Amino acid sequence: MKKKFIFIVGIALFSSYSCQKSKLYPALQTSVSNQNGAPFSTSSRIYSQLLGLYSSLRSGNLYGGRYQVYNDVKADNWINSTANSVTAYQTWTATVTGTSQEVSGNSSVWTQAYIAINNSNLFIDGMASTGSAVVGASLAANYVGEAKFVRALAYYTLLQMYCQAYSVSNGATPGVPLRLTGLSSYGNYALAPSTVAQVYAQIIKDLNEAETSLPSAYYTSGTSLDAVSNTIRAHKNSAIAFKTRVYLSMGQYASVITEANKIVSPSAPFTATSGVPNALQPNVANAFKSPYTTTESIFSEPFTTTETVGGQNALADYFNSTGAAEFYINASSALFTDSKWKTTDARRGFINVVGSKSYLTKWPLGSPYLDWAPVMRYSEVLLNLAEGIVRSSGTLDVQAISLLNAVRGRSDATTVYSAASFPNGASDLEAAILEERNIEFLGEGLRWADLLRLGLPIPAKANVPQIPVAGFNSSYIWPMSSGEQQTNSLIGR
Repeated sequence: MKKKFIFIVGIALFSSYSCQKSKLYPALQTSVSNQNGAPFSTSSRIYSQLLGLYSSLRSGNLYGGRYQVYNDVKADNWINSTANSVTAYQTWTATVTGTSQEVSGNSSVWTQAYIAINNSNLFIDGMASTGSAVVGASLAANYVGEAKFVRALAYYTLLQMYCQAYSVSNGATPGVPLRLTGLSSYGNYALAPSTVAQVYAQIIKDLNEAETSLPSAYYTSGTSLDAVSNTIRAHKNSAIAFKTRVYLSMGQYASVITEANKIVSPSAPFTATSGVPNALQPNVANAFKSPYTTTESIFSEPFTTTETVGGQNALADYFNSTGAAEFYINASSALFTDSKWKTTDARRGFINVVGSKSYLTKWPLGSPYLDWAPVMRYSEVLLNLAEGIVRSSGTLDVQAISLLNAVRGRSDATTVYSAASFPNGASDLEAAILEERNIEFLGEGLRWADLLRLGLPIPAKANVPQIPVAGFNSSYIWPMSSGEQQTNSLIGR
């Protein structure tokens, strides 16, 4: 895999933030390019490397925008208006090949995810050999926990786009190459993929270890919470929350419940009972406007005038009418024809009609696109827990209904669910939770992952027919990166 990893080593590890908001984008302390422990020889250099890990996740090719876009438009809520192969048209039409931009090449999800993974590996290796002695055991554990959090998110991304669901043979199908050691020089990097189950196991291991070593919260001084750091850096609640997403993807509902209960109170109003006081905002719009650091925002990707995501990566450029307006809302989708989603629901306020087309205004800013990109919000944890409870128990559980009501009621106080709302029992409640997820996270990159994990077909949209559930060599999931096939003789597909 020489070509890919030369690129990774050449640009990725030593990237750092370089603008104002000192916690978020500290000035570059130094520029280093050799190994021999130099990047880990001072605390400031180590801190710069740490922030560089988040920078690799924040790339427009990953959680800065495109991963969420691909995940959303692969499903059924959007209509493409530009037929631009550079901006997700082939993902929308389910016609991607191994050479499509989103699948392979320097700007692909594959390459950027492995940049984040390799950066994390190099950082973990460097801390073990040099860095821990420089910053001390406690801070080193904190930093390594953050690196493992980044690595877990990157591996999870790859599983969603390139692999079959965990529900297929309990994860026995091929996953992706599991690389846990940093690559910093030329060599033969052929490596067979681990199974889906093995990669998920590593993700959970990383998140468990991160939870143990991460701080409960970040503080500016004394007991004053650092809202910026608690939104853009990993803390204990971040790792726990993301585990609820991972376990839901695996269909391990008892584990979803166990994890969510760590940060969700037993009854409404639901809040985190330890660490960062995560909670729903009274108005959902607060989560999508400055300062972007509400307690609902568990993890987000930030941007400033000197650290932008770029137009062809920005969520607003894809889903709003402020830029290229690549996609508009599919008014014929099940979501937008659902009479239960009332016109008075506050989330309808995110929809803006321009001529005959409707756009999403969660990200209202035009160029240079400084809206932060949400990766995970507390409302997802509540719905993950609700789904975990009902799918685990198979009953109209009171708490599951209450959790659903918390998310729906925040935006639509006129709808209050009870057991009587679900005449067909648990299956109706499961469907209501799935629909609530579809409404709540429109444009935020969860729709395809929900279809994949539940083994549901991709509904038809415009001139794109329904895509049935299928495995490799189908249009249901992405094919393997052609670059990986060319440079990794053991990839196998």
